[in-house]
Amino acid sequence: MVVGDIATGTDVVVIGGGPAGYTAAIRAAQLDLDVTLAEKDAYGGTCLNHGCIPSKALLTASDTAHEAATAEEMGIHADPSVDLGEMVAWKDDVVGQLTGGVEKLCKANGVNLVEGRAEFADENTVRIIHDGEGQGSESVEFEHAILATGSRPIEIPGFAFDGERILSSRHALALESVPESLVVIGAGYIGMEMSTVFAKVGTDVTVVEMLDDVLPTYESDVSSIVKDRAKDLGIDFHFGESAQDWEEMDGGLSVHTETEDGEINEYGAEKALVAVGRAPVTDTLSLDAIGVETDEDGFVPTDDRARTNVEHVHAVGDVAGEPMLAHKGMKEGEVAAEVIAGEPAALDYQAVPAAVFTDPEIGTVGLTEAEAEAEGFEPVVGQMPMRASGRALTLNESDGFVRVVADEPSGFLLGAQVVTPEASELIGELGLAIEMGATLEDVAATIHTHPTLTEAVMEAAANATGDAIHTLNR
Repeated sequence: MVVGDIATGTDVVVIGGGPAGYTAAIRAAQLDLDVTLAEKDAYGGTCLNHGCIPSKALLTASDTAHEAATAEEMGIHADPSVDLGEMVAWKDDVVGQLTGGVEKLCKANGVNLVEGRAEFADENTVRIIHDGEGQGSESVEFEHAILATGSRPIEIPGFAFDGERILSSRHALALESVPESLVVIGAGYIGMEMSTVFAKVGTDVTVVEMLDDVLPTYESDVSSIVKDRAKDLGIDFHFGESAQDWEEMDGGLSVHTETEDGEINEYGAEKALVAVGRAPVTDTLSLDAIGVETDEDGFVPTDDRARTNVEHVHAVGDVAGEPMLAHKGMKEGEVAAEVIAGEPAALDYQAVPAAVFTDPEIGTVGLTEAEAEAEGFEPVVGQMPMRASGRALTLNESDGFVRVVADEPSGFLLGAQVVTPEASELIGELGLAIEMGATLEDVAATIHTHPTLTEAVMEAAANATGDAIHTLNR
């Protein structure tokens, strides 16, 4: 114990108050464990404060402006004026409501909240260092620990974040005025979502990606729809180029890139956004003091009970590795709490949905056709194009499709890929189908409301069995 420390004890100490951490803390408290939650920044973590929620708020706002400005085909003529400062203030109000709600939920469930940065002193003690001169620290003795410190944006050499010229996603979400031009480095989901936001409010966006396409983890017929729509928004793409450095130029900057062949290119803009991924926050925890191991990228490996190599220490959320999704972290938090409480809990990742909030949205769950085949299944695929959906046409959104993948002999659903408006909502039904062991017949026989986008789920399942009515059968 450090001299001057306040010493307390708890059954479970949770380090990090993001979705994974606060879920773990609340669930552990519900199971009658004494819980202390340490958070150094803001309750709700990156997701609520600087990631999922604020980005979706700005996507909604930018969509509203863009739809109003491009609705002439529907007989609507408008020229909306965008005040990014007011838009960000509205976003901040949404964030404030949710983060305040997290704090209230924790307190209502009896979780002891402590503000400060936590680091391990030994295998059963964590030291929490409070911000501010003279604020001191305290030591918390624990029986079990849950690591939920999340992740941070990756910096690349030559592009240190300064919040002025070189932006992280966090900086971009807090801008108070619309930049005239923006170079986005990275065409993954963060880069594509942020490019969409700024293109829709009038920014001239250039995207530089070292790989050969956008959203490289998705199938080409999925990502191509998003890329084509982005091009329609005026986004300019340059693939096979890696960002090397930058220099100041006339009220802006010039980003220098290099191709595999050594060709150097320059792209001028007012600002640059670096969106090449996220890295786990483990370097602040003094993990050596407790013996917790990390992999070469800093992630903490865990088993199906969210346990690290140290049995009484669990890791949940982004710090535990891919997929870095808030809902996956929440489930891990629940399981960790239940395992600590002696419940028969374990993780099952077969039906973890993922969504990209681009235009149109992407939703996926389970296996692709290629993955199903690689795992030894005999896949059958059914697909419903949105151009055949009455509801999609009334939304003026006919690009995209719903695709289901099933095991042909048994009919069991194995996966789905959805590219439509509200794909993030539609994918939930397919996740449930996979989780409960539903068959193509189950989904196709379920009466869906007309006219809705979800009818495409029913039609895709029927298409896989050759029984679709509103699209040609395969």
